[in-house]
Amino acid sequence: MVGPRLLMMPAVGAIVRDAEGRILLQLQHDDRWTLPGGAMEPGEAPALALIREVLEETGLVVEPRSVVAVMGGEASRVVYPNGDQVEYVSIIFECVATGGALIEGNDETKTLAYFAPDAVPALAFPIPRELFAEPRKTTLFD
Repeated sequence: MVGPRLLMMPAVGAIVRDAEGRILLQLQHDDRWTLPGGAMEPGEAPALALIREVLEETGLVVEPRSVVAVMGGEASRVVYPNGDQVEYVSIIFECVATGGALIEGNDETKTLAYFAPDAVPALAFPIPRELFAEPRKTTLFD
């Protein structure tokens, strides 16, 4: 679609925890904190999009374990400087890191940091805080 009409976009986000249970967050270059993740590509399955996005933005290889939320609506709307409007419908996964190493930064990531669940800063997109309280134990892909 071309033009400033509202575009609905499927997206994914990852809750990745370290050994102490802290949540990994990405500081973007606009100085807003987010969960690692991003837009799905045409034909891409949500779990594969998540694995790709987390690797690109953090350097970690993750295994999605469960879907913990599906979010959207006006709070997930972005108006870009050129006037384009996107409303993201995001699938949030609880994940386990299985490999890789954290990057220092790249064109999508200014920095990465782990935060205690009760110390997560304000995020660019509204994520229910109860999702950070404890990891979901169910496995999605068994």
